[in-house]
Amino acid sequence: MSTSQRFGSTAVEQAEAVLVEQYPQLVRLAYVTLPDSFGRHARVLLAHRAVQRALPRGIGRSIGGHGPGGPGPAGPGGPAPGALGGPDSPGGPLSEVRVRVLRAALAPAGRVRAALARAGWPPVPPFVWGLRLWPPAGGIDEAARVLTGAPGPVRAAFVLHRMDGLPEEAVVRLLGAAGVADPADGVREALALPVDEALPAALRHPEFDASVVSTRPTDLLRRRRRVRAGWGAAAVVALVTGVVLADAPPPRPEVTPAAGPVAAGALDPARLVRVPAEAWADTARVDFTAWPARGARTADRALLARALGTWAARPGGVPVVAAPGTATDPPARPPHLLYAGDSEGRAVVLLLDGDRVVRYAEAADGPRARELAFARTDDAGVTTAAALTVVRDTARGAARYLLAPWVDRAGTRDLLRAGDGAAPLAVAADGVTAPVAVPPSGGACGSWPVLELTSSARIVEKHAFVLADLGALSPVHLTYTPLPDGPGAVPARQPREVTGPAARAAWVPAACRLRELGGGAVRAVNVWDFADSQLPEGAGRAVWSCTRASGWAGPGDVLVQLRPPAGPSLDVARARSTAACGRFGQHLLAGTRWRSPAGRWYLLAAGSREVAAISAAGAVRAEAAGRSLAAPAAEAGAPVTLTARLASGARITALDGASGGRD
Repeated sequence: MSTSQRFGSTAVEQAEAVLVEQYPQLVRLAYVTLPDSFGRHARVLLAHRAVQRALPRGIGRSIGGHGPGGPGPAGPGGPAPGALGGPDSPGGPLSEVRVRVLRAALAPAGRVRAALARAGWPPVPPFVWGLRLWPPAGGIDEAARVLTGAPGPVRAAFVLHRMDGLPEEAVVRLLGAAGVADPADGVREALALPVDEALPAALRHPEFDASVVSTRPTDLLRRRRRVRAGWGAAAVVALVTGVVLADAPPPRPEVTPAAGPVAAGALDPARLVRVPAEAWADTARVDFTAWPARGARTADRALLARALGTWAARPGGVPVVAAPGTATDPPARPPHLLYAGDSEGRAVVLLLDGDRVVRYAEAADGPRARELAFARTDDAGVTTAAALTVVRDTARGAARYLLAPWVDRAGTRDLLRAGDGAAPLAVAADGVTAPVAVPPSGGACGSWPVLELTSSARIVEKHAFVLADLGALSPVHLTYTPLPDGPGAVPARQPREVTGPAARAAWVPAACRLRELGGGAVRAVNVWDFADSQLPEGAGRAVWSCTRASGWAGPGDVLVQLRPPAGPSLDVARARSTAACGRFGQHLLAGTRWRSPAGRWYLLAAGSREVAAISAAGAVRAEAAGRSLAAPAAEAGAPVTLTARLASGARITALDGASGGRD
């Protein structure tokens, strides 16, 4: 018996009341559960549609008074009023509505979309003419970013249990009713997600209303021109289709069109967006959108047309490099021109299209040796939008960069030589730097060159920062978070730039580990000195640090190290696709076995600023008040489980590592 058949008119009215009352929570459930492959605009539309279509069809009503399935009486055998129990009881109106929302979010494509997906077509979202929608920063979208990569049932279980407060058995029941094959496994995975409690607590605040969205119109005049051009083009196509079909040559197998439609005028060089040269100094949005068009070939219509055409048609043999999670489809509107010029025998065009930057390159004397590269730029700012790679010569181990217009001074520095000053870097009038050595990709790591840039005083006073080239189109911002200032649960310290002596010293043991990271997926890397502890046998004081590489998509990879007062750093633990050591993972516990200069082995552990006590169980049994623990231990043996009690009374376990603890 279907859900709609089991609902009488009174029950449907109850469900409508519940849906209206719980609308933000239901939208949050749908948005976070929807697949990562949909962009924010499509997920907003799909989430609201899933909720508004979740009303049972017993009397054909929805929030607007017209049910998506049309009017219809309650099915025979429907329950009497009140037979479904309370709103949130098993089988109650809220449970039934949640099940319908989950079904829509876990299978959002529908029959037509599923058929297109099986045929290899890209996902087709719903459309709103003339508007782009997205959730405000810091709210529901933050949860979606943190859960990127997790399966839909796991994300749904996270929302139902951690945000909506449902017991585990209720979540299992709802997922099962929605058609999830193994709902208990989804709940277990959701419970194991390394998400800090601060995130669900913050998202329950009233200001993070999941049903609130930000909107912006598309270009109104351009849209009007597209409509007129579309009607004209349709008439022309109707007249000449027969001739074209009869006379057209067979398709060229070397051309692979990029996925997605190309908007009218989007490939016209004359319509490229060009920002005034001083726009960056008169805006509160200091990012790639404030870059003017620079370079000696910004008026070269043929070069710009080839760049746009190659992007849209994707001829065979043209290599394409894209950062993970970056779309490579053609532009939906004319892109923003950032640069067009010659460098190192290459003609280069840099374009901005929404949340991505595209670099087209060819031989300086014509369309040979073409290549395309795509990078993410969402939420970029003063530092992460400060430079782009114009050309990289791997044979010479050098690169040239186009610097942001707000960069006042540029220099280079070696991360492995903390005491050395920055060497000045020459920058041409068009913003392109002289050749800069790039970090080694393999072999010995004798140096690690980085850029040290200083922003203009017109936007921020005396702000210098460091960028590292990890092989991607956009360099990575490096930061440092120092030790907590004082004992106990003191306020968290914020990351700072790698320009002071302490920051440069902390980066020396971490620099060469940067080449283990995937540069295209990383936007920033922070070294966080989260604890220090006295080593046994008077061996001095060691510092515990966590190096976090934060990806553009949200999750990041972390490496915990122990820096003794002498000798190399020790790798303690590492984890991938985690929130640990970031804004929503500020509670950390780690441990490792350490050998003293006298040859004796100890179990060492330390925690972040909120840790009040640490205990070890298993092969080593010990307890210690405070943020550090040291206990005699064997060199190897059975694993040790480390747990810590926070000042709030909550408990955490150790990040995976030599101690045998679990995150």
